[in-house]
Amino acid sequence: MQPFSRQTIRLSSGTELAFVAAGDPAAPALLLLHGFPSSSRTFTTVIPSLAGLAYVIAPDLPGFGASEPLAETSFPAMAKAVTELLQHLGVGPRFIYLHDFSAPVGLEIAMAAPDKVLGLIVQNANAHRSGQGAGWAETRKFWADPSPENEAAATRHLNFAGTRDQYIGGVPEEVAARIAPERWQEDWRVMQLSGRMAVQRALVRDYGRYSEKFDAIAACLAARQPPALLLWGRHDIFFEIDEVLDWMKALPRMQAHILDGGHFLLETHAREAASLITGFIAPAKN
Repeated sequence: MQPFSRQTIRLSSGTELAFVAAGDPAAPALLLLHGFPSSSRTFTTVIPSLAGLAYVIAPDLPGFGASEPLAETSFPAMAKAVTELLQHLGVGPRFIYLHDFSAPVGLEIAMAAPDKVLGLIVQNANAHRSGQGAGWAETRKFWADPSPENEAAATRHLNFAGTRDQYIGGVPEEVAARIAPERWQEDWRVMQLSGRMAVQRALVRDYGRYSEKFDAIAACLAARQPPALLLWGRHDIFFEIDEVLDWMKALPRMQAHILDGGHFLLETHAREAASLITGFIAPAKN
């Protein structure tokens, strides 16, 4: 079990970016990217194990956790910020963990430098239209017509109940009972800080532009065929289970594991996930 430290850097834009680093910088790098509405805290329970094999970097994406918002929020801008962090740390080839909102960030980084991708770890991350089911109707309407009324409907989840449901919505009661309420309470506290709600609204809007890139992403994955590991919480109420099949069709050599958890799988299945991830990345160290 390796210790880890929380650090910050000042980006060239002037924005302060917080991150966690752990492990030997000479080991293969593992970039852990969190989703909405959390931060690098998502990975607290797995970083000590993963750092025994990899140089682990887990940033708080701009506008999340302890990281300041960017002057203009978008997924490509977030990818640029994380890339600057990797350059600052001297990180070369890396595994990339994708979850929720970090899929647009991580895939932007991967497609910009595909030769540096050692592998992808996909955990409840959307990159196919099949993953956006009926629950996305209001969001798609907003993307097509960004009126104030449609924006209000598409962002109605940006409240305490919506934050809580990221963790326990649709999750069986006995599984949800293993998740501490402090997790979503802290996320909601951060979301209420100055400028943070504007970040979330901007990302809901920008996710439409990300979705327009799905065909380009599919073409890149088909051409490159990076090693891949999929970990999926089967009770996810945000992404349809059809998303899993499309990931497996895109990457036929992908290792896929469906676990009895929700959207925030690591909250209940950290031990299982850490074991699968270490098994996936271990060959790169040899």
